[in-house]
Amino acid sequence: MSRRHLQMLAVRGGARLLGLIAALAIAACGGGGAESGSGAEGDAAADGNALPIMALEDVKPSQSGLVWQEVANTQIEVTYDRPVARGRDLFGGIVPFGEIWNPGANDATAISFTRDVTINGNALPAGKYSLWAIPDPNRWTLIFNRQADVYHTPYPGEDDDALRFMASPRRGAHMETLAFYFAAVEKKDAELRLHWGETYVPFNIAVP
Repeated sequence: MSRRHLQMLAVRGGARLLGLIAALAIAACGGGGAESGSGAEGDAAADGNALPIMALEDVKPSQSGLVWQEVANTQIEVTYDRPVARGRDLFGGIVPFGEIWNPGANDATAISFTRDVTINGNALPAGKYSLWAIPDPNRWTLIFNRQADVYHTPYPGEDDDALRFMASPRRGAHMETLAFYFAAVEKKDAELRLHWGETYVPFNIAVP
């Protein structure tokens, strides 16, 4: 499990624990009236107040994100850090064409599957992988590498590749902050997109 994933789990878990302690303390004092907050609203308030306020200069430029999706009885999870365009030329600019790139920042973007899947018609065993790409104006190479918990550079090497395939980039609405999202989920099929700037790359995922 990556440092980023552990930090995200720790933040969630710590906030929930403090919220639970606060709720128990209120109950012990005979509270629980409307003014005290209860149920989901009370938990949300406790969670929000549990974390310290962060100074603006301490906020990292590429903040962590997580996308989780259930497709039939397969769980898919993407953990990544999200760089911001900020007016820069992206593909063919700060991301050179023809070179291996990790679509994210800090720790390498990782994706996991709880069951064997096929992606764009290519078989991929269940497991966790780091995700890499070789952008090109017309055809991208997408790489799933078995070294999942690594930094975004250097690329771990072809010997650890579980899957490579080609995909066609498409033009879409501007996405200021790099995003992975599921554009469609239907029965046992899903479309996962990598989207930054006006370029997105779809992955068609089918589960058993």
